[in-house]
Amino acid sequence: MANVTDPIADMLARIRNAGMARHEKAVIPASKLKLAIIDVLKREGYIENYFVHEDGKQGEITVFLKYHEGKPVIRSLRRVSRPGRRWYVGKDEIPRVLGGLGIAILSTSKGVMVDREARKAGVGGELLCTVY
Repeated sequence: MANVTDPIADMLARIRNAGMARHEKAVIPASKLKLAIIDVLKREGYIENYFVHEDGKQGEITVFLKYHEGKPVIRSLRRVSRPGRRWYVGKDEIPRVLGGLGIAILSTSKGVMVDREARKAGVGGELLCTVY
């Protein structure tokens, strides 16, 4: 396994590529942050399900993709905050993705959540990615 400088971008690319190739699932090296992001995608209905494989080391997450009429439900999965350019937003600066049709995933002091939940909780944080 090559050394990945941005594991979150790598995870998003794997999910995006698996969807474009019409694969049933994508396998991703596990981490707590990745698991939290994938859990948000599941709660918001962008993926079918996920399963965590413990192997005594890092472990893997198998993400089962969701399709609607033969097309992937996730049309766009974009990394916003990168290791070279962190992107933090205050509670009043949280962007609306596609006028509310998409979601922005944030890492806040109260955990990883979607833009709607962060606004309701009145917290800002690191803008990890946008999905629609």
